Amino acid sequence: MTQTFPGAARRRGVLSIDEGTTGTRAGVVLDSGAAHEVFYRSIKVGHPDDLSVEQDPMEIWTATVEVARRAVGRAHEEGIEITAVALATQRATAMLWDRVTGRPLLPAVVWQDRRHAAELTAYATEWDAALLARQGRPVGARAPFLWAARQIATHPEVAAAHHEGRLLFGTVDTWLMWRLTGGAVHATTPTNAASTGGYLLERHAWDEEWIDHLGFPLDLLPELRSDDAGFGTTDPAVLGIAVPLAASMGDQHAALVALGGLAAGQGMCVYGTGAFVDAATGTTPALPRPDISGVLAQPGRRQGDVSHYSLEAYTSTVGSALHWLCDGLGLFASPKELGEEAALAPARPGRTPRFVPALAGVRTPVWHPEATAALTGLTLATTRADLARAVLDGIAHSVCDLIDGVADTMGTPFTRLRVGGGVSGSDPLLQIQADLTGLPLERVADSATASLRGTAYLAGVAQGLWSSLEEVVEAQPLGRIFEPAIAAAERTAQRSAWRDVLIAHLGDPALLPLNDPEPHTPTRS
Repeated sequence: MTQTFPGAARRRGVLSIDEGTTGTRAGVVLDSGAAHEVFYRSIKVGHPDDLSVEQDPMEIWTATVEVARRAVGRAHEEGIEITAVALATQRATAMLWDRVTGRPLLPAVVWQDRRHAAELTAYATEWDAALLARQGRPVGARAPFLWAARQIATHPEVAAAHHEGRLLFGTVDTWLMWRLTGGAVHATTPTNAASTGGYLLERHAWDEEWIDHLGFPLDLLPELRSDDAGFGTTDPAVLGIAVPLAASMGDQHAALVALGGLAAGQGMCVYGTGAFVDAATGTTPALPRPDISGVLAQPGRRQGDVSHYSLEAYTSTVGSALHWLCDGLGLFASPKELGEEAALAPARPGRTPRFVPALAGVRTPVWHPEATAALTGLTLATTRADLARAVLDGIAHSVCDLIDGVADTMGTPFTRLRVGGGVSGSDPLLQIQADLTGLPLERVADSATASLRGTAYLAGVAQGLWSSLEEVVEAQPLGRIFEPAIAAAERTAQRSAWRDVLIAHLGDPALLPLNDPEPHTPTRS
């Protein structure tokens, strides 16, 4: 235990909560920018059918309270002063609850949910061009507003709550800030609102025309505030402290901040439940290109009254694919064992096993929300190590598709690419990734806490703990760098072979070719 000596400066920090899809973390981010001890609790994800993905809002809340209280207690023991609270949350997961009882009325619909994908596809011809221009994203495969409208129409309890003025709607950030402030604040931020498919990028406002078209009552929309605008004071009855709730960010946006994505061209890849590739593009949005699927424009952060934009592409199944193979099918004891097996696979010329990790559809390089996963190329010579290597190859190729898509949409190479997230702890995966992209990848020293730290940095700057984001981000230690280890010709051949696998699996002759066989080489910074 650290002692606090008379006359010594007391350490200060921000209590940061990172509520992800499969678990919640909380820890104090110190004035050095490092995360103190981090506490974690897993959260269940339900799959009632092939298209639906749900969670229990109360489990999200109780997990948040548990880990946050443990972090507060440890800070008290260590003599650390908590100056503010910050939130990083999964983004488009939405819920409906009763403002009087505080009780959720239904399970939350998770961002991976595709139950309305077919209906939304029917709107694409009429709406995609308009939404791309003003929201930076097409109609897509999910719409929390459409889901909520259907619940109001079909569930008498939800309809009654709306009629009586008791119904509240929000994403996870809205739910948590409402609970943390004792019901005083019903709001959201750009980095969360944009993922719902209802945020006007350059106006910092709701896209009421589109939301109304989906049948969602506009009176239920949360208040929009900047990510660092402040969201009231925490209820001392909840966490035992009354401090400003100073910042709230979508988890990937928070990770982009922590991983140094502050200036145009700086990017990150976070490997978690899914994989997200983001790049900062400056204070003017770089809008999606019609010939590149799945790359979305969004607010990277809104700091004060200034929006800093970014591009993002993601695949829904990375960590979830590993856990499905290990926990669901029992093919490997753990993701760690899978990685160790993959490292043992010998190079096999010609036909090798291929794994397409499309367990929840494909977005990039082509849009196929209904796509399923595939494991092909098996022979009697295929070994357990071959299978493991095929899984990591498939994940790395899918992420490479995202990196290529973002770089081509920016129109300029990445100036830096840092990686984080729990799955980035796999050395074999990151070496394969560096080989396929042709990019040196820097795994930040504390990669698992990127979202936790990023939103804390934003809160700390707003509260005067640091003078700027650049000050605290650049003070963090450098991580391990994975350099590409294969020749450009081999890289091109492997990427071409992957494209052939996608064409065969998706049955799509219009699959985009590789836009640039040469790597998007970043400059050193």
